[in-house]
Amino acid sequence: MYALVTGGAGFLGRCLVEQLLARGDRVRVFCRGEYDFLRALPVEVVRGDVRDLDPVDRAVRGVETVFHTAALAGIWGPRSLYFGINAQGTRNVIAACRRHRVGRLLITSSPSVIFDDSPHVDRDESLPYPNRHLCHYAASKAEAEREVLAANGSDGLATCSLRPHLIWGPGDNHLVPRVLRRALAGKLRRVGDGTNRISQIYIDDAAAAHLQAADRLALDSPLAGQAYFLDSGEPVKLWNWIDDILARAGLPPVTRHVSHRTAYRFGGLLEIVSRSLGLRSEPMMTRFVANQLALERTYRSDKARRDFGFEPTVDWEAGMRRLADDLPRMLAEIRRSSGSG
Repeated sequence: MYALVTGGAGFLGRCLVEQLLARGDRVRVFCRGEYDFLRALPVEVVRGDVRDLDPVDRAVRGVETVFHTAALAGIWGPRSLYFGINAQGTRNVIAACRRHRVGRLLITSSPSVIFDDSPHVDRDESLPYPNRHLCHYAASKAEAEREVLAANGSDGLATCSLRPHLIWGPGDNHLVPRVLRRALAGKLRRVGDGTNRISQIYIDDAAAAHLQAADRLALDSPLAGQAYFLDSGEPVKLWNWIDDILARAGLPPVTRHVSHRTAYRFGGLLEIVSRSLGLRSEPMMTRFVANQLALERTYRSDKARRDFGFEPTVDWEAGMRRLADDLPRMLAEIRRSSGSG
């Protein structure tokens, strides 16, 4: 296929680009900055901001499939920024796809779009969107996903949404570095009783699922207009996993803890204070983070297995060994950015 990957310099986007090239597909990347690794790859690059329709239109023109992975992640910041990038940016991608008669559009979404502040145990795609979201990321991604799915069938465009839960592995620039940074700063505390399980997916499997879905996506396929959870099929206890990562990084385990109720209330208070003072930095705790760290969040991938043959191939220990090999680099970057050597 001739594919465009928006956010192709990101964690998932880069892996997706590499897998597309490995199987002989023609690839174009849309990203904001300049990246040395892209110069070494046989890809076309269009630079621009997803909020600006003109560069998005140039990037989409002529391709057959669009993988829309570009998004602003995180849990704190101005609403206008999150909705500008995640929602308006997605509307720009949809408009360009319709204008240029692109056949397939896949958006990388998140289970956060249906997170309703309660434990999710072995849940499937029948979960509805909640009435409220506790952070702008989840709310803006929910809006983006709804618009992509609603665009299915317009101007010959087939769409679907993929919801990988906690992508991890070597090259991670968000999840694992965040844990390591807090551990190094002495700010990491277990929230809740430490028994909550979570779904997760290794980076290579997450990218492969996008290719499998794209290969099957068509207006007359069961994927058209549908959303799919993606996970490894092996839920893990979150805090055991965090301790395992810390051990492989040569850091001590988490010993301090706080109850879920206390963390939630404290997070709510900090949100109020931060907003009233106009603080830009992320609070030490928020209600969304308290829920994410304390509640069970496990999801089924049966629908993805049935409709496009999704099957994880990287076993847990192999993935953790590969992650461990990359931990020294992550630690060095964290220390360098913090000025600690």
